[in-house]
Amino acid sequence: MDSRTLLALVLSIAVLVVFQYFFGGDVSQPPREETSFETSPAPGEREQVPDHEYGKGIHADGILQTSSLNAIRTSDTPVDEKALLRKAKDVTVETDLYRLVFSEKGGVVKKYLLKQYPTTLSDDAPPVDLINVSPPYFTLGIQVESQPPLDLSSQFFVPDKENLKLTQAGEEAQLKFIYKMSNGIEITRAYTFHQGSYWIDMSVYLSGAGTIPCTLSLYNKPGTKVSTFTFTGPSYYADNELHEIKLDDVGEKHAYTGPIDWMGYGDDYFLTALIPLVKEGPCKVLIEKKEPDGLTESRLTALNPSPETPGQGAEVLNLGIYFGPKDIDRLNDLGHNLSRAINFGWFDPIAKPLLYFLKFLYRYIHNYGLAIIVVTILIKIAFWPLAQKSAKSMKTMQKLQPKMAKLKEKHGKDKEKMNKELMQLYKTYKVNPMGGCLPMLLQIPVFFALYKVLLQSIELRHAPFTLWINDLSAPDRLMIPGVHIPYLGGIPVLTLLMGLSMFLQQKLSPSSLDPTQARIMQFLPVIFTCMFINFPSGLVLYWLINNVLSIGQQHYVNKFTD
Repeated sequence: MDSRTLLALVLSIAVLVVFQYFFGGDVSQPPREETSFETSPAPGEREQVPDHEYGKGIHADGILQTSSLNAIRTSDTPVDEKALLRKAKDVTVETDLYRLVFSEKGGVVKKYLLKQYPTTLSDDAPPVDLINVSPPYFTLGIQVESQPPLDLSSQFFVPDKENLKLTQAGEEAQLKFIYKMSNGIEITRAYTFHQGSYWIDMSVYLSGAGTIPCTLSLYNKPGTKVSTFTFTGPSYYADNELHEIKLDDVGEKHAYTGPIDWMGYGDDYFLTALIPLVKEGPCKVLIEKKEPDGLTESRLTALNPSPETPGQGAEVLNLGIYFGPKDIDRLNDLGHNLSRAINFGWFDPIAKPLLYFLKFLYRYIHNYGLAIIVVTILIKIAFWPLAQKSAKSMKTMQKLQPKMAKLKEKHGKDKEKMNKELMQLYKTYKVNPMGGCLPMLLQIPVFFALYKVLLQSIELRHAPFTLWINDLSAPDRLMIPGVHIPYLGGIPVLTLLMGLSMFLQQKLSPSSLDPTQARIMQFLPVIFTCMFINFPSGLVLYWLINNVLSIGQQHYVNKFTD
């Protein structure tokens, strides 16, 4: 590498890292204006909503149902008052994919355990639990938008089954929770579960109170490990666009009114989402930061509930629920633009094809590390002609060093004349001084796209390669019994090999640097080794194999070309 190539590489990485840090996601910030439900915004409009205005009872045509609201307000005592004196029972639903635990109190979700995704690589590691909040915050709690709103999270919902277990392929089963008020008003939550799928159908019926909107809430907070370069938080998909919401201060809100595809909360690997099944009907989304640790409440209200029908009541919510992995194939199969929750930011157009190709290779190779090696080789083949031309250009530049030194000696004080003579020299020998930079610059977007794929794709979470590398999404560490290395824990063998390969590549590559510059550039492999030390091992593997292939190519150029 010559100085321009190395400088271009360092600057490109710096620019892309800074760009991704500040602009990596589509972040929608809530406007500062305050509005209320009384002056409801047009569909698609976003606004901040004060607490005292959100949730006023609205009929489908925007008219308050006074008699129904009064009935709700004066009838919030359960028929069975003894229920308040007993401990709420748990109701468990189990499929091959998850174990879901409801509580009778509020009919809320206490646990959602993903059987196929352990928290760590330890043999006794518990499964991932997508419910990471505790009282007073309740996932899938219901609120009736009366005036004032009626929160049902403390009321007892009677289940029609004690537990539910699905075992047969394609099996479906339903579970209902019913809450009855003293004057006969009844709220029913009906869930339909599907064996082999993370999708759950949910309907909420209100009987005996007319048609009043109801709100369903999600509560989530970030885990202990949150990447700077990826987004963790609430989001929703509307207007053919993913809106990732960043709220900085406790009490800060973001609101949206209009048709939506889904509303949810996601991190690198998992997603909890509510999907309105009547897309053309407007919904109200309100997202609020509740705690300094990042805990947020995401509320979804269907503003056009169906009218009440005899024997069933008004269907005030009709939703799909997805609590599961960000598996791009599963999400694509479910539709509703759920796959858009997998967002690689600026590098999405390159990252998603890379992910699909890695998954394609894995079906035959059954090892994502080998799949990464194959991808690296194919990328190298694609760039081979350009890299070959670049290597020849660098070698020619090295041969021109004596002539360039004479020009500098002759025209050193006349920069204009010096540059003119240099351009003529480059033209005579048909060499481009920037030719060594282009292949590297073209590979930078591929590098960062692969970085995002390895960092965010559930397929590569805990994916083993070989020997000590048992998780391609984590830094490589060779652990030696009885030896603990401060900060690192173990030896980053793959990263050290990558640094060594970079040093060898630098030694083989023609250089037009003077001795002082050459000594300075010898530190570059050390800098890159330190920079890569906490990168995912899959990314280091890619860079190592790329360096090895580049060394082979440079050796060929040095030996067989003039």
